[in-house]
Amino acid sequence: MWPWDFEEPVSPWDLALPEDLQVLVAPYFAPHSVQPLGPNAWVLRGTLVGGDPSRRSEELFRVLMASGYVPSLRRIAPGLYELYVTVEPEAFRRPQRLWIHGLLFLLTVLTTLFAGAFHAGQDPFAHPLALLAGAPFAFSLLAILGSHEMGHYLLARYHGVRATLPYFIPFPHPLIGTLGAVIRIRSPIPSRNALLDIGAAGPFAGILVALPLTMLGIHWSQVVPLHEVSETALHLGEPLLFRILVWLVKGPLPPDTTLFLHPVAFAGWLGFFVTALNLLPSGQLDGGHIAYALFGPLHRIISRVTFVVLLLLGFLWLGWWTWALLILFFIRFDHPAPLNQVSELDRRRRWLGYLAILLFVLTFVPVPLSVG
Repeated sequence: MWPWDFEEPVSPWDLALPEDLQVLVAPYFAPHSVQPLGPNAWVLRGTLVGGDPSRRSEELFRVLMASGYVPSLRRIAPGLYELYVTVEPEAFRRPQRLWIHGLLFLLTVLTTLFAGAFHAGQDPFAHPLALLAGAPFAFSLLAILGSHEMGHYLLARYHGVRATLPYFIPFPHPLIGTLGAVIRIRSPIPSRNALLDIGAAGPFAGILVALPLTMLGIHWSQVVPLHEVSETALHLGEPLLFRILVWLVKGPLPPDTTLFLHPVAFAGWLGFFVTALNLLPSGQLDGGHIAYALFGPLHRIISRVTFVVLLLLGFLWLGWWTWALLILFFIRFDHPAPLNQVSELDRRRRWLGYLAILLFVLTFVPVPLSVG
């Protein structure tokens, strides 16, 4: 028998809880015992009340998080739960240094303008106004990357998770001009539903912007004979989704021809590539979030299998070894559990997760880049 398994919950007035916390908890959780862990943390053991435990626990979390508390919940016996509540740490609420976001964005605009100008056949070093020729590429790529990260940010805010605005990463290279963008999650993810929403929002938001831009870029691209292509030209691997769009816009290409991509089409291709990279089901990549939300502890196996597959794919394209090393030393394999270990993934989100897996299949290509 559990020592806190009493027949009747104790009166809220007998609890060592702040009055505001008692009011917040009472409609959802009937405590049998309370143990203070300090001036700003408490452990409550008792039962969830008012209906389905999964739904009620998520409602409880929304109320507590909106009021400045950080809860976590686990099942300790059939019908009995342990609720840990702490006051939200000050670090979670630390103001953002917006000037850093703005500076990085402006630098990334500049580096992508340079890259776009080179793609347009212009030399901005010789003619600074030639930077304007890079605007279609820069606008398209930054729109895709920005929408991807804002998808994460907005869904994080929706679920009460503290997150930063996107940090764009300038990269002064004539091919791409940027290494993408990232946001920082400052507070823990409350539930598997929230985890899937936040993880999947980025890829879906990015691909919704990438699709029309890619189709427009393909429309502007030229079909050229293969014999006119230089032996040192850069060849792009075509993910299935990109092939479908080429077929829809251009129709079947004549034999012995290829598509010379307009800079906007290349930006769209990069958007597909970034989507596939983020959907790799490993660690805390977007695909790792989705895999954990869908499969729970099996994420540990999926993450390690992904690493092995990347090592094997490295024999086809060396870039996969770079990603394998990033996962091994920085992204890592494992994923923290959501705070709410009682709520279950609902059916709608489960299908959203399966759709994200399909998106990965449609955008992944084993050999993204090759020469000659």
